[in-house]
Amino acid sequence: MKKILYILTLVFACFLVSCEDFLDVSSKSTMDESVIFSNPAMAALALDGIYEPFGQTNSYRGRFLTHYGSNTDIEWMNSTSSSARGDLSRYVNFANNTDMNSTNNAWAMMYTGIERANICIRGLRTYGNPEPGTEMGQLLGEALTLRSVYYADLLRAWGDVVARFEPISSETMYLAKSSRDEIYKQVIADLGEAADLVGWPNENSRTTTTEDITKSFVKALRARLCMAAAGYSQYPDGIRRSTDPELAVDVLYPIALQDCLDIIEKSGAAQLEPTFEGLWRKVCEDANDVLDPAGYESLWEIPFAAGRGRVAYTYAVRHRSSDQYTGQGQGGVFGPVPTLFYDYDVKDTRRDVTCVPYFWGTAVNSVSKQVLNEGTGSSPTVNTWYYGKLRYEWMNRRVESTNDDGLNFVYIRYAEVLLMAAEIYNEQDNLPEAKKYLKQIRQRAFNSDDWTAKVDNYLAAITSKTQMFDAIVNEHAFEFCGELVRKQALIRWNLLGEKMEEAKTKMADLSNMTGDYSDVPSTIYYRYASDGESLEIYGLNRGETADMTAEYTYNSEYVSPDKLDAAKIGTLYTNDPDLYQFWPIWQVFIDASNGMLKNDYGY
Repeated sequence: MKKILYILTLVFACFLVSCEDFLDVSSKSTMDESVIFSNPAMAALALDGIYEPFGQTNSYRGRFLTHYGSNTDIEWMNSTSSSARGDLSRYVNFANNTDMNSTNNAWAMMYTGIERANICIRGLRTYGNPEPGTEMGQLLGEALTLRSVYYADLLRAWGDVVARFEPISSETMYLAKSSRDEIYKQVIADLGEAADLVGWPNENSRTTTTEDITKSFVKALRARLCMAAAGYSQYPDGIRRSTDPELAVDVLYPIALQDCLDIIEKSGAAQLEPTFEGLWRKVCEDANDVLDPAGYESLWEIPFAAGRGRVAYTYAVRHRSSDQYTGQGQGGVFGPVPTLFYDYDVKDTRRDVTCVPYFWGTAVNSVSKQVLNEGTGSSPTVNTWYYGKLRYEWMNRRVESTNDDGLNFVYIRYAEVLLMAAEIYNEQDNLPEAKKYLKQIRQRAFNSDDWTAKVDNYLAAITSKTQMFDAIVNEHAFEFCGELVRKQALIRWNLLGEKMEEAKTKMADLSNMTGDYSDVPSTIYYRYASDGESLEIYGLNRGETADMTAEYTYNSEYVSPDKLDAAKIGTLYTNDPDLYQFWPIWQVFIDASNGMLKNDYGY
């Protein structure tokens, strides 16, 4: 894989910004821009430096991707112990959070990436003659897009942030926050320009893999940002849509829809993987330096080198120790809330990929086996589940690092494009077109033998705009659980607090086996398959209530108020999520801002 070229890009990028960070006088780096950005090979090396901050220790690698958006109506942190990450998960937002309040945190690394992008953009515009279809045009489009990625994540984590669209000078060293509305408008315009400059998947040598910036990714990202900008979010004066007429739904949704349709209708731009499990097996297998070709479902991935990144470390099925599949005993920091498994249709093939009721136990003679998830005791409990989209056992290589795994992070995929198209058509009162795109998601989720009941009849029963919106919200949960996109979606729908309160109520119902969970079995039966390591389980599916003692080796109470108690349910959130939608700017950055930065929302 191309991955992040640490030594080369770090040295090169630091050389570029060493003087420009603080001075606007003529410097060596400024004079060299005419050389660097008039040469495609050198310009490409400079552009690779924009990627490097993703992999920094306390950046995306070990803070943003491992902390943001963890607790929603379908997702939560498995541990109940007190921690800095647990505070953020539970919407306890302090500016001095010990995981975050450092000068090399994600906030700083995002602005490092933005500064490097700004220098590349200035250099390419000034010396590169970038035009659509040219190598320099591709590079400029990439720089604009990468800057937009950093801003997209700043906006979703912090709301109003500092706008920097030019390299830092002595006059701009200290800036106050700008309205998110102005930043949204700039990045949406930037992505419009980038879409004209970069190639479609496999159209040129820099658009051949999922780590490359392609027109498909640029358009998908712009569609996502248009919908976020037009949606609800917390402002200092309350939760509302933007009052800027340029960010109105009737302005931005048509832009987003056209971007989605451009991808959908362009041959070779993107496609769903044939099966949901196959998609995630492919993501895991591509950690073995095998390039995942562009033009399929994953539209762009944050690239991590083999010894960098904590994607599996955080989100894979848990392994308690080094074993036959991994040298890294980790995974399982977060997982789906226990009700999600029972909310899936039993025939939905996404369910058993997404929700895993076991972990890999402590190895004996380097070999482990699956063990049903445990709570605070040692017996199986419904209160703990692991995400199953990422699995060490699906990887083509063995992870030996104690902290990093090298798995790429899937930033956006084609399924989201289809669901955005469905949502926009529904907003425009075009129910038939909305159903057409939701249908594709449902068809992949179910085996073809089930399409009549689970796809055709399901869609036929949707007869109103409200019903369709509810179906999209539900489908979003089933499709994207554990991918860090749910929180922003709930915010823009103005459903974050409502859905999280509903999740607590649903978990209480599951605990008591009442309401929609009255037919959930209370006892689970299990045994090991002939391979000696894989569990065979009876009692997870609704209706599996027969006494299977004679056929299974073990049985245990699985669902009860003792197995999912009020204290555990209460860890979903402590503070009202609607009042704490965004992280605070960390205190070290406020202290160093010369009085220009402050926190809102009572932080």
